[in-house]
Amino acid sequence: MQSIATETSVVGDREVNRQLTGADRCDSCGAQAYIRVEMASGELLFCAHHGREVKAKLAPIAKHWHDESDRLLEDHRS
Repeated sequence: MQSIATETSVVGDREVNRQLTGADRCDSCGAQAYIRVEMASGELLFCAHHGREVKAKLAPIAKHWHDESDRLLEDHRS
């Protein structure tokens, strides 16, 4: 069984773990988000397709890049 990585972030004085869910939507197309990018000005969410498309431009300036796109392959690994 494979475990899913979650991001730990700090809100106030406490750490918060949050995995992306079906409610998190890609800012480009509205599909389910599998990538969360923390920028100095806020957070961006992307589907796997759009995340790969913008990674070269955004990764160097991102504060954090959280990628759960390997979850797309989970059903096929059994």
